[in-house]
Amino acid sequence: MTAEQYTPDEKDLSILRLLQKDAKMSVRDISARINLSPTPTHERIKRMEKLGIIKEYTAVVDRKKVNKGMMVICMIALNVHNKKTAGKFIEEVGKLKEVVEFYNISGDFDFMLKILAPNMDDFHEFFVNKLSEIEGIGQTKSIFVMNSIKESAQIL
Repeated sequence: MTAEQYTPDEKDLSILRLLQKDAKMSVRDISARINLSPTPTHERIKRMEKLGIIKEYTAVVDRKKVNKGMMVICMIALNVHNKKTAGKFIEEVGKLKEVVEFYNISGDFDFMLKILAPNMDDFHEFFVNKLSEIEGIGQTKSIFVMNSIKESAQIL
C-alpha cells in the first residue's frame, strides 16, 4: 500500500491530531483518548510513519529565546527560467541554515523564503554575503515581520 492508496479513517485522524499537539504523547495515552487498545494504536502509528504520512517528530522552539528574533520573508524572481538555473538555485538555498522554509510559488516571484536571524545586522550579512551570491537571482523583495500573530505546523 502506498500513501496515495491510503485513506486515513477517523481513528487515524484522531491520532494525527493528538500527535500534532504533543508528539511526546505515549501510545497508551493516545489509545485511551481514542478508545482503542495500545497494540492497534501502535500499529496505526507505525503504518502512518512507514507510508510517510507522519514525516517526523520535532520540537517547536521559541525562536526569540534562541536568538533568532528577526523573521524575514524574502521573495525571489530568477533572471533565467530554466530547469538548470532553478535546480542550482534550489540546491544552493537548501544549504542555507538561515532559511527555515522555502517555497516555489507562482506570480511575480518564483520563490518565497522564510529567513530567521538574530538581528538586522546579521540578516544584512546573510543577504549580502550568502543569498545574493547565488547565481540566477534577478529580483528580490524582503518583508520584515513585525509580529507573529499565528504560527502552527498543525494541518488537521
